[in-house]
Amino acid sequence: MPDRATQKRVAADKRKGKSASTQAGEFVKEEMDHVREGKHGARSAKQAIAIGLSKARRAGVAVKTSKTASAATRKKAQQDEAAAHDGRAPSRRRSRATESALEREGHAAASHRALSRHAKTASRRRTAADRSAAAKRAARTRASTH
Repeated sequence: MPDRATQKRVAADKRKGKSASTQAGEFVKEEMDHVREGKHGARSAKQAIAIGLSKARRAGVAVKTSKTASAATRKKAQQDEAAAHDGRAPSRRRSRATESALEREGHAAASHRALSRHAKTASRRRTAADRSAAAKRAARTRASTH
């Protein structure tokens, strides 16, 4: 269950008309904080991000699945979106099992070094044109706010 403060920030982002990825970013940030503060661990930065995105989808944020996502990832995203609407409480036993498995993992996944390494490998997978377009979009939004 996401923290109440995170849910408030997401609601504020949604009211302001911010993108789904910005809203989801709040959940990913929360997950990184959990790993850093020792609530539980993660095997990699990628896993910690995936948990955050899953929480976002279950909270009703319309996060798009990446075009290059595997069939398993797509299926998981669909399950998360369905869970957002079914109104059922999560299984206590399964939640506890997941939590205890994550508690056995390390906390280095949320380190600045791990996140930097993840960002670099993720950007290397994208084309130069794609990276350039993203930078131009970022520059446009920056110009409008300042």
